[in-house]
Amino acid sequence: MAGAPKRQDTRKFFENLSGAGKCIAVLTSGGDAQGMNAAVRAVVRMGIYVGAKVYFIHEGYQGMVDGGDNIKEATWESVSSMLQVGGTVIGSARCKEFRTHEGRLKAAHNLVQRSITNLCVIGGDGSLTGANLFREEWSGLLTELQQQGLIDEEAAQKNSALHIVGMVGSIDNDFCGTDMTIGTDSALHRIIEVVDAIMTTAQSHQRTFVLEVMGRHCGYALQAVKLRVCLCRYLALVSALACGADWVFIPEMPPEDGWEDSMCQKLSENRADKKRLNIIIVAEGAIDSHNKAITPDYIKDLVVRCLGFDTRVTILGHVQRGGTPSAFDRILASRMGVEAVLALLEASANTPACVVSLVGNQAVRLPLMECVQMTQEVQKAMDEKKFEEAVRLRGRYFVSAALRHPQSSFNVAVLNVGAPAAGMNAAVRSAVRVGITEGHKMFAVNDGFEGFYKGQIKEIKWGDVGGWTGQGGSLLGTKRTLPGKHLDKIAEQIRIHNINALLVIGGFEAYVGLLELSAARDKYTELCVPMVMVPATVSNNIPGSDLSIGSDTALNAITDTCDRIKQSASGTKRRVFIIETMGGYCGYLATVGGLAAGADTVYIYEEAFDIRDLQANVEHLTQKMKTSIQRGLVLRNENCNENFTTDFIYQLYSEEGRGTFDCRKNILGHMQQGGAPSPFDRNFGTKVAAKAMQWITRTLKDSYKGGRVFANSEDTACLLGMRRRALVFQPVSQLRDETDFVHRIPKEQWWLKLRPLMKILAKYKTSYDVSDSGQLEHVTRFRAKESNTTATI
Repeated sequence: MAGAPKRQDTRKFFENLSGAGKCIAVLTSGGDAQGMNAAVRAVVRMGIYVGAKVYFIHEGYQGMVDGGDNIKEATWESVSSMLQVGGTVIGSARCKEFRTHEGRLKAAHNLVQRSITNLCVIGGDGSLTGANLFREEWSGLLTELQQQGLIDEEAAQKNSALHIVGMVGSIDNDFCGTDMTIGTDSALHRIIEVVDAIMTTAQSHQRTFVLEVMGRHCGYALQAVKLRVCLCRYLALVSALACGADWVFIPEMPPEDGWEDSMCQKLSENRADKKRLNIIIVAEGAIDSHNKAITPDYIKDLVVRCLGFDTRVTILGHVQRGGTPSAFDRILASRMGVEAVLALLEASANTPACVVSLVGNQAVRLPLMECVQMTQEVQKAMDEKKFEEAVRLRGRYFVSAALRHPQSSFNVAVLNVGAPAAGMNAAVRSAVRVGITEGHKMFAVNDGFEGFYKGQIKEIKWGDVGGWTGQGGSLLGTKRTLPGKHLDKIAEQIRIHNINALLVIGGFEAYVGLLELSAARDKYTELCVPMVMVPATVSNNIPGSDLSIGSDTALNAITDTCDRIKQSASGTKRRVFIIETMGGYCGYLATVGGLAAGADTVYIYEEAFDIRDLQANVEHLTQKMKTSIQRGLVLRNENCNENFTTDFIYQLYSEEGRGTFDCRKNILGHMQQGGAPSPFDRNFGTKVAAKAMQWITRTLKDSYKGGRVFANSEDTACLLGMRRRALVFQPVSQLRDETDFVHRIPKEQWWLKLRPLMKILAKYKTSYDVSDSGQLEHVTRFRAKESNTTATI
């Protein structure tokens, strides 16, 4: 069995961190967000796992002030069935009393009575700012309580330091220092579900729809309470990208004077191109350059008056907060919850309050007040009409969305290779439109490399990719054929159509195909053109990238199915489900899907197992059935073991569990590849394809000499992948040594570090490498500068 290569033993394991004698409390505050329950579950189970006492604080800060039954000790079973529930089951409330010194004194007394000196706060910037003030006042509050005779000196000494760790739960993604907040991805799911539904009725009647997406209107300031409009309209911007909207309004980027005429002209041109609908996204709080509000009704009246289009307004409102959390939010919240407990265990008296954040694909710890300060700077820039500064402060996503591109003129071909993956069409649309914007002539190749050598190549124009963003599969057509046996014909087609660059969107076959093309450059000069690959496969098995287009949609399909399967067992106790996932030899879908669905066990190829492990897993489930949690979920990657098949595991569990539990099995199959792409895959595809086209433009200009394009260096055949914190262009030739070609997987895979986390949350004793944890970093201000082959966004 192949496993992750062993490293030098410089790792640090959390077994050295003990929670014995410590008490941790977790609360949710402010507006609710999907995924909060997953964070609560992770904090409770990780805390109990390390030997700490963990408490729920119900109803947020109000519960902390009121005390009594609002502060209850949590058990392992008390967070069961919580993972898939939206909102927050422990309640959230805005508390005016906590804003007063007297209220915080009551809260301190309630915590000291239970020896709680570790606080995990899940909420927005207001909730986290309040927690930090509470921590700063803690010593003085204990002195007051002692003077009033409410606590003795021993209690004051024992509880002398209060440690705070925050997790940002907000659908608005309005907190600087993290790429994504808990709840944002789920809110995008709700928006896109509505927009996809609206588009069918709009198309039927040739209507224009104006959609207002939600922000929030109340902030928290301990010194002076005031209303404010949410700064970040991430939901508006990203939902507009995800649904292919015609126009979007956000506060950070007010339209220039005369926008009314420009917008109406754009809508009119779209109708002239036989587009039967228009979608306009408006962020709550959108303004023009003179700080005048832009409302949905104003836009509707404008469109009706100037164009005479049948126009309707839809305000999504609290629909965006509701519903089941997405797979992304469950995984994010689970990772953040575990990281929060580790941060509390490692905290000293001098450790500042920190917030657990996500940067790229990595969990980091940042000083809480640095993040809050930068978030407040956005508001200040907005108030002073420094909109470009506000966009820059908002971070990497907003700046990359606002980049301007130079003009050039070359022929660029785009093709899909390998199995279809949801989000491929969004990537093609983005590449085509960005390429046209930069002056290129774009060509579409049908049916992958097979269509390439057969000459199935035609020019593709702006309007040809309209409506592609939300469609699953591959509209260009895709096949697994490799180019190696047809290099002469492919070279001929490149010459015939004067192709100057290639963008390949696909899976492992696309990666191998690019290796074959680049290796043949010495023989075929036609192949000496810039080539870049964007990973798109549900298996997420491409070397050089942590994530692939399509894998998030597949994870959501797995998670939704597991939710339904578990719900089917709600009336039938003592049942275990064995579920087979796709992925080839790559266990990403099984492992991360298991984490999102709350699986008890996950079998994958990368982690060898034998009959003794199977027996131990059966015994673990037998013990679980003796508790109040009387159901089990087991995931198996399709190629995890040639002997221990899904049928074998099902029969083994059925036999060994006889009299204790019964079993059912389910093979998910190609449903994981189908369906409309998730918001994440739509936006990831849009973003990486646009980035790839920017790289192509730069590389073409650098390679254009003597009236022709000639690119044969290894850095002109690249893969664009997410590596930890950034999107990076990597020469495919350098990735060869990182690849297990026999099993079609990378030799090292980041997600294997999530397996111990999954096991801990399922109550297995295991080792957990926390080498990447423990370092408190500082907030960095993004600057829109990048190098050529290691450009990051």
